[in-house]
Amino acid sequence: MDQTTNTILMIRPVAFRMNEQTAVNNYYQKVLDNTSPATVNAKAQKEFDAFVDKLKKVGVNVIVVEDTLEPDTPDSIFPNNWISFHENGDVTLYPMFAENRRLERREDILDIIESNGFEINEIMDYTSAEDDGFYLEGTGSILLDRTNQKAYCALSPRADEELFIEFCEDYDLAPVIFEAFQTVNGERKQIYHTNVMMCLAETFAVICADCIDDKQERKMVLDNLKADGKDIILITEEQVNNFAGNMLQVKGKDNKRYLVMSNSAHQSLTKAQIHKIEEHCEILSSSLDTIEACGGGSARCMMAEVFLPKTE
Repeated sequence: MDQTTNTILMIRPVAFRMNEQTAVNNYYQKVLDNTSPATVNAKAQKEFDAFVDKLKKVGVNVIVVEDTLEPDTPDSIFPNNWISFHENGDVTLYPMFAENRRLERREDILDIIESNGFEINEIMDYTSAEDDGFYLEGTGSILLDRTNQKAYCALSPRADEELFIEFCEDYDLAPVIFEAFQTVNGERKQIYHTNVMMCLAETFAVICADCIDDKQERKMVLDNLKADGKDIILITEEQVNNFAGNMLQVKGKDNKRYLVMSNSAHQSLTKAQIHKIEEHCEILSSSLDTIEACGGGSARCMMAEVFLPKTE
């Protein structure tokens, strides 16, 4: 199983703004004072287009789908939370915590993926768990180590343990379960998505071990990474606040690997960390300041990887 792909799905926003429904447990979101929604969206679109441009320039196959004005989906720019595409032809649909995020699930997106030459065999749909108040937000909640058939998950109001275990059983993955925290106004609160504090690449992992307060859990997570031969690059909580955990490794032309991140993430890294990453692959960064501030998500959240088989 490949850990990285050359194809990603991205949703271009039309009404991006801070989503009040997600702000209850996403502590990275901020209100941009005195900025009109139209201005926020225009800035987000500019950042989005420049980011897509950079990815395409290095040979990443980006499938861009324009969002629609109706229904109101302020977070549609983060598709990795509601859908994932797998090598066996499965598409997985995930239960979402915020009611207005559930409206992001669009069947026509599957048609667009197919029209780009990909094969969809089966749809694995976990969305009925929403009715019972259980959530698991895609590759935001779940970090897949496809090669070693493991899945990492930091439990939170958006990542239910039983649902995660069910997902792992369905996909024949070994679950690695822990809790990750951040300090909010002097209190330790669960981090809403695993992919904010951790990134899994082919030969290395970027992780904020300090977010895992339980020493045994921390050791267990690091032991799993070491056992799979991953070079571990540790980041600080301050760097997590700059989205340095929210990165994704992708393939460009000639199978060249890139670690994709935002400018704020890149600028927060030390020379030693950058050097360590560059021993494995090149860094590609783009300015996502507005998207990060209002959306509370960064580069990783904006990219849904497509691993589906190509149609003959």
